[in-house]
Amino acid sequence: MYYAIISEDVADSSELRQQTRPAHLERLVDLKEQGRLFAAGPNPAIDAEDPGPAGFSGSLVIAEFASLDDARSWADADPYLAAGVYASVVVKPYKIVLP
Repeated sequence: MYYAIISEDVADSSELRQQTRPAHLERLVDLKEQGRLFAAGPNPAIDAEDPGPAGFSGSLVIAEFASLDDARSWADADPYLAAGVYASVVVKPYKIVLP
């Protein structure tokens, strides 16, 4: 089943994001290579593709896991969470309807 991992950043997270980004992306690439990643990306803090100094307000990952507990465990091990980028993380079952 797929799960949506919805994360909200702390204020002024840009520097922490940049420092931790390689480790964060490595885990996403692993999911992609396993054929389990549906979508992943950050939420710009402003209505712009490139938010510049405004940075990002959070992230969304939609990926396949064996269970909700597995999805939560994966989310809990995110380097962004360990580094203090994320203030909160919510994991919910997700049903793909389209495309």
